[in-house]
Amino acid sequence: MQITARVDYAVRALVELATRGGDSVTGPQIAEAQDIPAKFLESIMRDLKRDGLVVSQRGRFGGYAFGVPADRISIADVVRAVDGPLAAVRGLPREDVAYQGAATALTTVWVAVRAAMRAVLEQTTIADVAAGEIPPAVTAMLTDDAWKRRR
Repeated sequence: MQITARVDYAVRALVELATRGGDSVTGPQIAEAQDIPAKFLESIMRDLKRDGLVVSQRGRFGGYAFGVPADRISIADVVRAVDGPLAAVRGLPREDVAYQGAATALTTVWVAVRAAMRAVLEQTTIADVAAGEIPPAVTAMLTDDAWKRRR
């Protein structure tokens, strides 16, 4: 599974916002602090705003603030806001994918992948990441084997 740049940048932008103590933060401040291309960040913040995760205010003291408290925004919420459904297959939700013959059981594999992703992404909030306190159920998955790169 590949984490897209949009998801990575969106999570980093929200974590940056969380570390600012609830103050409004401008797009350029977020972009600079997290080394995110400013134009790309604008697009991402629009998606986050559309889903109510952030609010924006124009003007001299404007910027972005949370629309929902950081401890209520899961990483899964962010993925869905900027990339759509978790574990889509060929860009389609799993419910819209059907297989025939020998590949019929593949549906079960994709559902299991989505369940595993949910187990991590729905339990971990923006506040958790900002505080450096990942939920124990998630850190329990970090065995030595988890860090090994495989082809």
